[in-house]
Amino acid sequence: MHTDCIFGGRMRVYRNILAPMGVFFLQKIEGVIGLIKRNLKSILLIMAMLFAFAGCGKNTEKSELSKSEGYPMTIVDSYEREVVIEEEPQTVVSVAPNITESIYAIGAGDKLIGRTDYCDYPVEVSDVESVGSLTDPSIEKMVELDPDIVVASTHFQKEVLEKLEEAGIKVVVLYGEESFEGVYETIDKLGKVMNREANAQEVVDGMKAKVEDVKSKVEGLEKPSVYYVVGYGESGDFTATKETFIAQMIEMAGGTNAADDAEGWKYSLEKLVEKDPDVLVCSKYFDSKAGIESANGYSDLRAVKEGKLYEIDNNKLDRQGPRLADGLEELAELLHPEAFK
Repeated sequence: MHTDCIFGGRMRVYRNILAPMGVFFLQKIEGVIGLIKRNLKSILLIMAMLFAFAGCGKNTEKSELSKSEGYPMTIVDSYEREVVIEEEPQTVVSVAPNITESIYAIGAGDKLIGRTDYCDYPVEVSDVESVGSLTDPSIEKMVELDPDIVVASTHFQKEVLEKLEEAGIKVVVLYGEESFEGVYETIDKLGKVMNREANAQEVVDGMKAKVEDVKSKVEGLEKPSVYYVVGYGESGDFTATKETFIAQMIEMAGGTNAADDAEGWKYSLEKLVEKDPDVLVCSKYFDSKAGIESANGYSDLRAVKEGKLYEIDNNKLDRQGPRLADGLEELAELLHPEAFK
């Protein structure tokens, strides 16, 4: 028998077997493809619905986030105005040094685009454009800057407020009573306005801790009489009298206010010489110490003769801002250095 006959026969057998199997599988594959084609629209519809649900989830999450941030919010400011703030301000103009310091302290300094000539702390604020003075800032400059909000404090004129509102600029005025509690309230409200509540609370907590630390250190110590020099010389003699906040801070720092027998800021040189206080405190700026040492009446005071005319950064006492507790600590250390060693 020839081999080609043998293999040829086998090949015919294989073809007879495999041909029907190939047709069978081909029919199955075509059936699957047809099924996919018939259901393609349904598959695409299901996928579209899944993406839609995912998008709804993201929108819901975003909506809940906005709500958690507290916007829109209504703030009752120090003029008893209800100010509605629709969303987190991204740009702000400050019209007070204490507000400027607070904005930086709560971590919102990058939003500041305008400040007054008197806003000089922290040092980087010098790079921010000035809008003029505290009492008469430039309306035109603020309108040009077009901030999301203007934050003002004491010395802010209502006429300026009205003009800014006429120009469509949102304004909130923040100041509290002249006390640490008033400062805490101002910083807290500013934190809400700027969406920095946690930072504001941290600043306030730090201030409270420092105040308590100072009070504990000076408790029970002998209290020297203290005269705080605000002004002197030909223009008159001025000090922090009994109802001022600085007078309260003198008491908190472990002293007694030598000018507790007067009101306002004006004082009598004759009374000062008569009282001859243990300590004088003056600003470290403007060569105040040298001027006081040679001023008529002051040069004869016991505190000046004994080297107890002390300098301090008065901005830490005068400004109702986040450095107020630092000012209290520095004042207490001047009066009771032994308690801070």
